[in-house]
Amino acid sequence: MDVSRDRPAGPGGPEVPDVPDVPDDTARRDPERLSRLLGDPGLDWLVERARRRMARGEPLTGTVTLAAATAAQRAATERLLGRAPRPGRSLSVRLDEVDAVLRRSRVSPAGLAAAVTALSGPVPPLAEAREREARAWEEAYAPLAALPAGLAGWADRIRRDGLVRRLARTPDTARQLLAATVSALAALPAAPPRPLPEFAAQTLGDAHALDDGAPLATLVRSGVRALTGFPDGEGAEWRRAAWASAGLLKDALSATVLVLGVRGTAALDALADAGEPTVLPLRQLAGGAPPALAAAPTVYVCENPAVVAAAADAHGAACAPLVCLQGQPSAAALTLLRLLHTSGAGLRYHGDFDWGGLRIAGGLLRRVPWRPWRYTASDYRAAAATTPLAPPLRGTPEPAPWDPGLTAALTELGVRVEEESVIDDLLGDLTR
Repeated sequence: MDVSRDRPAGPGGPEVPDVPDVPDDTARRDPERLSRLLGDPGLDWLVERARRRMARGEPLTGTVTLAAATAAQRAATERLLGRAPRPGRSLSVRLDEVDAVLRRSRVSPAGLAAAVTALSGPVPPLAEAREREARAWEEAYAPLAALPAGLAGWADRIRRDGLVRRLARTPDTARQLLAATVSALAALPAAPPRPLPEFAAQTLGDAHALDDGAPLATLVRSGVRALTGFPDGEGAEWRRAAWASAGLLKDALSATVLVLGVRGTAALDALADAGEPTVLPLRQLAGGAPPALAAAPTVYVCENPAVVAAAADAHGAACAPLVCLQGQPSAAALTLLRLLHTSGAGLRYHGDFDWGGLRIAGGLLRRVPWRPWRYTASDYRAAAATTPLAPPLRGTPEPAPWDPGLTAALTELGVRVEEESVIDDLLGDLTR
């Protein structure tokens, strides 16, 4: 890596001849001569150092040093100064000496500053350039003013955390990116759900505008999470579910939900009558004609597939409607639960008694209303008392909005109780 440093001129530096400061007409009349002398690519580093000093309002005096100089850079310096550089890996040049050479040779009678300007253009003061850039970035965020009030906090956050700057790099690009983001968020959530490419084509004019990895996709998905309350995460399944939380379907087949005893179509009714679980893809739930699910007073929701298997074995066709999230709720699970809620069903939820379980439950509660199903502080205490080999609780504490005492109880007892440990209690609630 090249490491530079500036040193003040010491005694014995070159004597600068008494040449008056006159307009650098020579540089304008004979740019080729100036280019041959100072415009060699091997001297680009030297010209850039001089520009930095000029931008900061510093004098072009003292020594600049380039670490690990190349042979081309050493040769260009020799041609400029008429002598070979000192041996060693680094290369040092006195700016006073360069100024003197330019004046003596009449290539730039006004000296180094005039030559740098002739070669590379005017040098704006650094403070002025920074102020101009700050104004440009402030104007770049103007499209955010059109966001609904509910996203004001998100707009403030992306200004503070630098997300837009990292994605856009320049103010002009940022303004275009934010304008497109506002247009997309204004059309969300989509109802009924729509394929993501179709939404991108109709709203943004490009079916691939929201593809994974696109800066616009990253920014819009961030806004979607603020809009819907979707939790943090990573990975393809998490991105798919994040889009689905706003009604945008990235993949209508790979997202599925496990159910038992749910009715509403001929296929679902036949499986419920047989007491067999089934897997529903998102496509069957979010198409142009979603199933008219049969109303049920209560639909139970669990986190782990083992509960569904045990319920099918124990109750068969007599099992109450049961939906399994299998961890973080997929787009299909969220869509099904919303359909069931709309049909009039009351949702009852149970999950693991640990911080991950509370995180899943809290994220679900932000998107679908439910009441706890043996998932309160008293239920946890009773389960912990009958699970002597319960493993220790690990991770970051999570709130439990449906029962704040549950967080306190987990913190106090410090053990995790998995859903499989209380299956017998859950099965007792699942008979029709």
